[in-house]
Formats: sequence, structure tokens, C-alpha cells
Amino acid sequence: GLGVRIPPGLPLFRGNMFEKTRQFLKEVKVEIKKVVYPSRDELVGSTKVVIITVFIVSFYLGVIDLGLSKLVKMLLR
Repeated sequence: GLGVRIPPGLPLFRGNMFEKTRQFLKEVKVEIKKVVYPSRDELVGSTKVVIITVFIVSFYLGVIDLGLSKLVKMLLR
């Protein structure tokens, strides 16, 4: 040959690709069964915490932005 070697780590179509895909999907199915989804109350509670946190952080950043913009205006006069 031309001396070209394919590194063993490259994902090429070696072996039975369909069998590997089937095995992967079986493993995914097993792992999905292990997932514990939150209850409706937990979901609502977490959503409230996120919304309140977003409002607090946005208010804080707005105040900081307003203060810095006034400071820049004062310095540029």
C-alpha cells in the first residue's frame, strides 16, 4: 500500500454498525428508566425561585448600570 494507516480510535464503519446502534439504544432505555422526574409541586416551586432570582438580579444589574452610566456622564462633562 501507500503506507497510510488509519488510527484505531476513528469511528469508521467497522463491524456491524447497526448492532452497535441497537446496543446503544438499549442502554439509553435502561438509563432513561433511572431518571426521577420532579413532582408538579417541586417544579412549580423551582420555577418560582428561578423567576424571583431573575427579577432580583436584573434589578441589581439595572441599578448598577444606571449608576455607572451617570458616573461616566459626570466624568465626560
